Amino acid sequence: MKQEIEAIFLDIGNTLRILTDDEAHQSKARQRITELLGTTEDPSSFVLKLDERYKVYRKWAFENRKEASEAELWTRWLAPEFPADRVAPLGVELTYQYRQSMGLRVVVDRGKEVVEQLFARRYTLGIISNVITSREIPDWMDADGFTPYFKSVALSSVLGIRKPDPEIYHIAARQAGVAPDRCAYVGDNLKRDVTGTRAAGFGMVIIMISPQELARQEVNAENCPDAIIHEFIELLDLFPACPDVNGDRIRRPDSLTKTLS
Repeated sequence: MKQEIEAIFLDIGNTLRILTDDEAHQSKARQRITELLGTTEDPSSFVLKLDERYKVYRKWAFENRKEASEAELWTRWLAPEFPADRVAPLGVELTYQYRQSMGLRVVVDRGKEVVEQLFARRYTLGIISNVITSREIPDWMDADGFTPYFKSVALSSVLGIRKPDPEIYHIAARQAGVAPDRCAYVGDNLKRDVTGTRAAGFGMVIIMISPQELARQEVNAENCPDAIIHEFIELLDLFPACPDVNGDRIRRPDSLTKTLS
C-alpha cells in the first residue's frame, strides 16, 4: 500500500556530500592534529597510525551500533598513549581535524538546488547520519546555507547510536514531528540503510548508488529498496509537488522513475 510521504531524511556521506582529495587541506589538518596532541612525530606517519586505530574503532562501532563520544574516541581508541585529562577536552577539535585529514567534502552536483526544491515543495527535510564528529555537519550547514532547510538533524556522534539501529530514525522522526510511516530515507548503503529504515517503519527507502557499484552488489529481499537513483537530482522526479484536496502538498508520487522489480 502506498504511503503518503511528508518528510524526507538524507544521509550525508556519499549522498549529499562526497569526499575529494585536496593535499593542502589534508596536510594542514594533519599538522594541526600533531600540534594539538603535542607530538613531534611526522604528521603524515602519525595520521596513518590513527587510520589503523580508527579501523579497529569502526569495527567496534558497527558491531555494537554505537558511536563513542569524541572524548572517548581519542582517549580510548585513537590516542590512548597521551594523558586522557589533556586529550579529552580536545576531542571535538581533534575529531574535526581528523575528518579534514581524510579529504575535502563537497556537496554533490546540484545538491543545494535539490534541497531547495524539495523544501519549496513543502516536504519536511531532515538528516540522519553516522558520523564521528559533532561539529563538522552543523558548521558546514551554516557555512553553505543549508541550516534553514532541515527541521531535524540526527547525528550518531551526538546521540551515541548508529544506523541501522531503528532508534536513531525514530528520534529523527520525532524531531521532525512526522510519523515514521510518512517518512522516506535516502542513503547509499544497500544493507545498513535499507535494513535500518525498514526496521524503523519508515514508509520508503531510496538508495543512491552508481551503476558500477550497483553491478558489484547483490540485491535481495533483505536489502531491496523501494527505489534506486544514480544522481541526487533524480529525487526531484520521485517527489514532485502535487496539491491535495485541501490545497496542500501531496507526499508520495504515483510512480517511481528508478524502481526495482
